[in-house]
Amino acid sequence: MKDYLSVDIGGTNVKFAKLNNAGEIIDKSKIETAQEKEEFLSKMDEVVEKYVKQGVKGIAFCAPGKIAKTMIHFGGALPFLDGVDFAQRYAKYNLPVAVINDGKASVLAENWLGSLKDKQNCAAITLGTGVGGGIIVNGRLLNGVHYQAGELSFMQINMNATGFNGFAGGAASAVERIKSVNKELGKKDETDGLAAFEAINSGDAKSMPIFRDFCKKVATVIINVQSVADLDAYAIGGGISAQPIVVEEINHAYDEIINRNPLIGKTLTKPQILDAKFKNSANLYGALYNLLLHVNGEEL
Repeated sequence: MKDYLSVDIGGTNVKFAKLNNAGEIIDKSKIETAQEKEEFLSKMDEVVEKYVKQGVKGIAFCAPGKIAKTMIHFGGALPFLDGVDFAQRYAKYNLPVAVINDGKASVLAENWLGSLKDKQNCAAITLGTGVGGGIIVNGRLLNGVHYQAGELSFMQINMNATGFNGFAGGAASAVERIKSVNKELGKKDETDGLAAFEAINSGDAKSMPIFRDFCKKVATVIINVQSVADLDAYAIGGGISAQPIVVEEINHAYDEIINRNPLIGKTLTKPQILDAKFKNSANLYGALYNLLLHVNGEEL
């Protein structure tokens, strides 16, 4: 077995783990994400140096933003990452280095060892601040000409809404919907997901309309993708996917849309809409699998 370092760069924390090529986590940790470029890179250098000394055979990164090969563009929630190339930065170690967008990492994780295992046409949707996505078509990760395929947050689902609220990233933001539920409940901490889902799971009359509308928006995203890509299955991830009611209600919302529009149901075959197997560790697995594909000489 060979061991590898996998790093998941998030807006709040950087998670990292040593895994072997069977996808078994040997050790795992995290550090707070520095919000200034030089401090951030200095901390990354320390992490990489530590694991290189332990003999890892490659380094896998997952990051927000548009990623062309190993170059990060824009950086999403971490704009200072724009222009960072980890393969170039760590070339001195003579190890393979791979970098992938976080949404694409999630679908690779599920396709490798999760609920989308071995499926040739599938997608992962991550519900969080926005709507992350990764799509596999005919067994290949869909990157797009400009490396931005799967950016589901920018799918317009309401042309009458103002600003970003008409796009999936605004209208189907799990973070914003949790805040809306807690605000309706009069909670002081509007970010408390457990409190919001306690009300939702109990069928609270104030919470359910907000939650159902959210699930309808996610179902709309799935139908839109389905009309273009015709996939077998979608894995729903993100923190809120730990609540079984999320996938249940998305399936219900999908069926309701189809029932009101029979032509859609006759034209588009409903895909499986499943729980993602991996929750907070998805990007670590997906980043590693991306590296392994590169090590094996396969193109993505």
